Amino acid sequence: MSTTTPETPPATVREPRANPVKAMLDSDRPYTVFLALILLVAFFTIMSPVFFSAANFANIGRQTTLVTIMAVGMTFVIVSAEIDLSVASILKLSGVCAALFMQNFGENWVLGALVGLAVGTFIGLINGLLTTRLGIPSFLVTLGMLGVAKGLAFVITDTAPVLVDNSTFFNVFWEGTVLGLPIPIIWTAVVLIFGGVLLHFSTFGRKVYATGGNAVAARYSGISTARVKIYCFMLSGVLAGLASLIFAAQAHAARPDFADGLELDVIAAVILGGTSLFGGRGTIIGTFIGSLIIGVLNNGLVIIGVSSSWQIAVKGLIIILAVAFSARKK
Repeated sequence: MSTTTPETPPATVREPRANPVKAMLDSDRPYTVFLALILLVAFFTIMSPVFFSAANFANIGRQTTLVTIMAVGMTFVIVSAEIDLSVASILKLSGVCAALFMQNFGENWVLGALVGLAVGTFIGLINGLLTTRLGIPSFLVTLGMLGVAKGLAFVITDTAPVLVDNSTFFNVFWEGTVLGLPIPIIWTAVVLIFGGVLLHFSTFGRKVYATGGNAVAARYSGISTARVKIYCFMLSGVLAGLASLIFAAQAHAARPDFADGLELDVIAAVILGGTSLFGGRGTIIGTFIGSLIIGVLNNGLVIIGVSSSWQIAVKGLIIILAVAFSARKK
């Protein structure tokens, strides 16, 4: 008669408890940047009683409109493991093209707006094609396009602002209100919702993450990574075109000398929001909070009397720290 020794049950492996601090620092979750935003608001509130007011917060919302809208498009580009340095120049060229069209064709603001959006989309398409079809790094492609678009904006305007005189255009893109909210904030909300749904709840968004996370694996799974990147550049371009219309309505003119260095704020907002420069990771809500941080910094530093030179230095330092943190987590 044989006896069998009962098998020893396998030891229960306990999952390590999640470290709440580490979870907060995960760049996929915008808790850290939200905390940074709160601390910034508290700091500037202490430094100046003028800062913490409904009027000033509404002003910050208006001031961050251009950065937030372009940062949504930039999020798609960076998540796909590329970068677009030409967004500010696209804004210049799209704006002056739209304004010139309205001047020369009976102030038809609808067609003028469509021209501005089309110019931005076309430049984004060129950026995408040069990057994917010729294999040129997007850093170099968009750095060159930065100069091309900026130069063309100066050439076609003879370096002079292009005046816009259409009250409906002003109301649609800057001066109007919806349910008591300024129209620039409405445009910002629309773009954020659109970008959030597209990136986080659509097939295209999943392809963007897959392309940026591992392009080789994405191609083996049947994803046309080149096409995905082209679409991301086109989205970045069209949103820069939309930003140009909002600025033209604000200034009552399109100016080829406006927005120098604005791409710095846009990239800073995206990276601060937790999007990895190496691709494959990022959120729209994080980008929005990053944009608010840039807006609060700009507004608060002006209120407490910090010079514009120091503002640029502070934002540059923030980008370095954010990229260093992102690289450490890769």
